[in-house]
Amino acid sequence: MALLAGDIGGTKTVLALMDNAQNARHPLQETRFPSDEYESLEAIIAQFLADIRVPVTVASFGVAGPVVNGRVEVTNLPWIIDAAAISQTFGIPQVFLLNDLEAIANAVPHLEADDLHTLNAGQREEGGAIAIIAPGTGLGEAFLTWSDNLNRYQAHPSEGGHAAFGPGNDEQIDLLRYLHGRFQHVSYERVCSGIGIPNLYDFMRADGRYAEPAWLATAVAAAEDPTPVIVNAAVRQNIPLCTAVVHLFVDILGDEAGNLALKTLATGGVYIGGGIPPRILPQLEHPRFLAAFRRKGRFADLMESIPIHVIRNPKAALFGAAHYGLETSRDHSPL
Repeated sequence: MALLAGDIGGTKTVLALMDNAQNARHPLQETRFPSDEYESLEAIIAQFLADIRVPVTVASFGVAGPVVNGRVEVTNLPWIIDAAAISQTFGIPQVFLLNDLEAIANAVPHLEADDLHTLNAGQREEGGAIAIIAPGTGLGEAFLTWSDNLNRYQAHPSEGGHAAFGPGNDEQIDLLRYLHGRFQHVSYERVCSGIGIPNLYDFMRADGRYAEPAWLATAVAAAEDPTPVIVNAAVRQNIPLCTAVVHLFVDILGDEAGNLALKTLATGGVYIGGGIPPRILPQLEHPRFLAAFRRKGRFADLMESIPIHVIRNPKAALFGAAHYGLETSRDHSPL
C-alpha cells in the first residue's frame, strides 16, 4: 500500500512514492522529469510506475494551475489533468489534485527549522491563521486556518496575486503609471514575480537614474528569461540598475506580504515561498523589507508581532501534496 505524490509544473514534474505510514521526507522512490518532453502527466506516471510492484492506493498532485471539480489545465503546459481519468487509468482508488500554492500551504505545518530562514521571530499565536506568499514565475498566495474538527490546519487556495497593485510610495506610483499604459490590469504579479522583474527593470531603465551597461543590455535582450540575468547582476555583481530593481521588488513584496497578513489576520505567521526569495536572502534581511511589511498605519504594532519565515526547502510543494493525500485519505477511510 503506497501513496504517489507529485509536484507538477511547466518546467519539471517530480513524482515520489512513499509508504502511507512513512514521513513524506523519505520516499521509497523519487524521480524528476522534464515536463515539456511528455505529452501528458499520464505518460510520466506510466513510466514512473513501470517497475514498481507496490500497489498505489492514493495519489496526490500539486499542480501549477487552478483546480476546478478535480480537473486542471496546467499553466505553461498543453496538459489537462483529470483526477477521475488518472484513477481509472491506473486503478488508484483515491486521486487528489490541488493548486501548487495549496500544496505548499499543506507543507507549512510540517516544515522544520532547517527548512526555514526567519526574517522576524515575532510572537506566534497558537492556532492563528497562516499566510503564504510565493513569488516564483508568477505570484501565488494561499492561507491556512485551524480546524478544531480535524485537529489540524486546513489550506485554502487564492488568486490574490492577480489583485490590483496598490503603490506604497511616489516611486511605486510612477511605476503604476508606467505599466498602466502597457497592461489593462496591473496586478501584483506584474511587479512581484519572475515575470514581473523585467517590468521593474524596464521602468528603472526608462527612469534614467541608473546607467545600463552595454553587456547587460545584450544579455537581457538575448535571454529567453531575463529575470535570472537581472537578479544575478544585482546579487553577485552589484550593478546599480539591477540592485535598484531588486530593492523595488523587495519593497513591493514586503508591502503585499503585509497586505496578505492583514487580510487573513495571520497571527500564526507569514511564510514566503517561491524560487526567488531564497536567492535574495541578504536583500530580504535589509530593514527595507520589514519596514514595508510593517507600514500599515494603526496596525504597525500587530505587524511587528507577526513571525515571518522564508521557505528554503525546494521540495515543499511535493511534501505538501504528500501530506494532503495522507491526511485526506485517512479522513475518508471507513471507521
